[in-house]
Amino acid sequence: MAPKEDPLPPGWENLDRQMGQLFMMGFDGTTVDSRIRSLIQDYHLGSVLLGAKNLKSAADTARLALELQTIARDAGHPVPLAIALDQENGGVNSLFDQIYIRQFPSAMGIAATGSKQLAREVASATGQELKAVGVNWILGPVLDVLTSVHNQPLGVRTSGDDPQEVSQYGVEFMKGYQEAGLATCGKHFPSYGNLEFFGSEADVPIITESLEQLSLNALVPFRNAIAQGLDAMIVGGVAMSSAGVNVMHACLSEQVVDDLLRRDLKFGGVVVSECLGMEALTHNIGVGGGTVMAVKAGCDVILLCRSFASQQEAITGLKLGVENGIINRGRIEQSLRKVLAMKSRCTSWEQALNPGSVSSLTKMQPSHTALSTRAYTSSITVVRDKNGLLPLFSVLEPDEELLLLTPLVKPLLASAVSRSVAENINSATDSSAWERAASMSGESVFREFGRSLARQRGGRVLHTSYTASGVRPVHENLIDRANAVIVITADATRNLYQHGFTKHVSLICKSYCSPTGERREKPLIVVSVSSPYDFAIDLSIGTYICTYDFTETALQALVKVLYGDLSPSGSLPGSISRSQKLQQSRQHWLVETWNEERDADALDALLAVVREDASLIGQRSELANVTSNGFLLRSDDVDEAHFVVRNSSTHALYGFCSTYSFQSTGTGVIGSLIVDPTRRKLSIGHSLHNRAIRALLQRKEVKRFQLGSRLPNVYLGIPTTNPIERKKLRQWFANLGWNTALSRPVCSMVLRNLSSWVPPEELARSLQMAEVNYDLICGGTHTESVLDHVRTNSRQGIMEVYKLALNNPPHCGIIRAKRPEDGAVLASIVVYDNQSILAEYVSALKDSHAKAGGISSPIISPSVGEYATLMQGLILLGIREVRKQGADTVVLDCVDGDGNVDSLCGMGFSVLHSFEEVTCDAATWNIAQPL
Repeated sequence: MAPKEDPLPPGWENLDRQMGQLFMMGFDGTTVDSRIRSLIQDYHLGSVLLGAKNLKSAADTARLALELQTIARDAGHPVPLAIALDQENGGVNSLFDQIYIRQFPSAMGIAATGSKQLAREVASATGQELKAVGVNWILGPVLDVLTSVHNQPLGVRTSGDDPQEVSQYGVEFMKGYQEAGLATCGKHFPSYGNLEFFGSEADVPIITESLEQLSLNALVPFRNAIAQGLDAMIVGGVAMSSAGVNVMHACLSEQVVDDLLRRDLKFGGVVVSECLGMEALTHNIGVGGGTVMAVKAGCDVILLCRSFASQQEAITGLKLGVENGIINRGRIEQSLRKVLAMKSRCTSWEQALNPGSVSSLTKMQPSHTALSTRAYTSSITVVRDKNGLLPLFSVLEPDEELLLLTPLVKPLLASAVSRSVAENINSATDSSAWERAASMSGESVFREFGRSLARQRGGRVLHTSYTASGVRPVHENLIDRANAVIVITADATRNLYQHGFTKHVSLICKSYCSPTGERREKPLIVVSVSSPYDFAIDLSIGTYICTYDFTETALQALVKVLYGDLSPSGSLPGSISRSQKLQQSRQHWLVETWNEERDADALDALLAVVREDASLIGQRSELANVTSNGFLLRSDDVDEAHFVVRNSSTHALYGFCSTYSFQSTGTGVIGSLIVDPTRRKLSIGHSLHNRAIRALLQRKEVKRFQLGSRLPNVYLGIPTTNPIERKKLRQWFANLGWNTALSRPVCSMVLRNLSSWVPPEELARSLQMAEVNYDLICGGTHTESVLDHVRTNSRQGIMEVYKLALNNPPHCGIIRAKRPEDGAVLASIVVYDNQSILAEYVSALKDSHAKAGGISSPIISPSVGEYATLMQGLILLGIREVRKQGADTVVLDCVDGDGNVDSLCGMGFSVLHSFEEVTCDAATWNIAQPL
């Protein structure tokens, strides 16, 4: 029998009063309005969410909190309100006051310090300041593990990508808040660290990992925080779709809340729902019904952020659910007990009606200011400084000019929990409110940073911004004029124009010629002021610094690092900072070098077995129609070495691995790794991988490694067409030392029925209006101009694709987009037919099961602003050329998945095979055994 619950304290007999404690609600404005007053007086609201839209200053916050508590007391509330706030530090602070509230680094910035003690001290200081203004419940810590860096809205709000490290820092943050007297609320269960975004912005992001996969990784910090006494937990509104789980909104699911969180993780605290006013939820279910489902699932507190009508609908819905018997009184009382227990730990009427306010904040100022300085100076990370550009006075004379290039970015978000995935769920924002939450807008803080650089060195600093328009003439002129350049990026892994701009500036600086004609590289420093992943593994950026946020305090510390007044001690958090090590297999198979005469037939037999295995489970194999010849480039510009594990008696191959060393880019590539399906999990793959890495490390020209080869085009990376298999493969390669969090999506696409295909009208119109000339060349005198254009693109295999195309007329050609005024090549793409040499290396072409032609390797100059228009124009002309050859199908290979797929689907293409391309610095590999 279940234990009998203790009776409720006196004063809680009324159902309406009980239900009021099960809601947390927000409101608009910086003063108490009639709506929030009514919610407290008439509906017995138990918790209020304050956000940036409500808070002007520390003093005003204290007055607002006191007024809210006074209304509750006068309305007969037996216990004070829980007043909640997001205050994650870094760029996510709902309360900003330059005088009384100190700025501290983001969660990832704190993790970069390497100090768990510092994490607790910062959290305690933050909690003390909030407690002083009447806040008693903090919506934190963030416990998400950032298992994917692409298209994830969390960024530096997490401590990193290592579950144990996120867990350790999360617990320290939690204990620091609790020491200051605040209730805590972990987020965002079951994890926002690896969301998939599909459809429109109103659609809900999806967690595709299985419960087993989540348990091994993403749930680790939540489990440990629960064990250490976490007070509350926010359950997100995201969907879940994997084997055994099909959930539309996690916070409405009994499987997530009651089974996973309550039973499996043994959480006994307060469960808070995501805001039920989010667009997707109101559209799919409705607020009233959603409230009943959330409570039925196990949520104790229902969050409604702003709309008074929705808030009333939620309360009415819950009451109706009780009256109809869907929810019994015992369930309401169970949640009430949890809420009251939490409130007893973080507030009382004496505290609520007597906050410390500004006077106590004044006393905290000296110690908290010193703590803020210590935290920021310990977090700034110099990832590398290969050419010794730091401090700047070592390369810059007092009378020389320094150029600062900064992106135009929005103000730092001061997030409320309802907007934790704001860019993809109900994305409307109140920009003026967000501005109040950050120290300055992005533009203002960078302008002040430029002034600080000038003041510190006593010299001239040139400063201008850049946008998605790319490198313009004004930038080129300033770069030519300056003696050193600093480029700021802010989350370039998601804002891809910043990545392209920085790479273009880097190219200009490396090819700089002095007025005397001397070729001399111009000093370039790249600073990431948000996600450290922007250029963490890109060794072409020789000097790279990370600050983890772009608050004024962070950038002041950066100034000191740049001029040598501060020795940076931060290090990249999580797995990205560790040397990648090869794990030694438990079984060591004899790996032999590929011998074409001996092994070709055996490899064809192995490929047939793999294809048959895929067909048995209904999968389309990437190896369809691939033969052993498809792995052999036979190119003077590419060193290839392939390896096999074989039975020396029967000559059968158990495994095959192809590797290529591309001299043009210094990239060592593992192009395929194939194991007999009947002999997997016997360490054959480990042995082949180990031997491949050793072979690539022996080549002096190899500076980086890559999983996936664009030439030959069999596997572009880790196959991802099958979500379940994708998870297994990503984990397998991660265990070998590859940082799969830094992967980039690529795919092959196909357009069928060319004879009846009609291009979208708007596309043909935009192509006619574009101020660009297009032409088609087949080898000839234009070879060198095309290859000069290709050299600006550093990806492996691209140069070799173009060389093959130029040497194989009339079966291959190059379509060029040129600037009319000077004939400069702005963009190019390869077209070829199925009789070309190139077709031998593109497996997707053979997989199309029709007379097909191909389009390959689009290159758009980084300086071009109209990227999408040029891309679609090249592809449209490529389709026309393929159709002229009599083909009915066109295969487009090597499509970058970051933003291109949707537009191409709009043209009629569909995805044939999808992959994740993974790269890493070769210098980070550490082989335990001698070569």
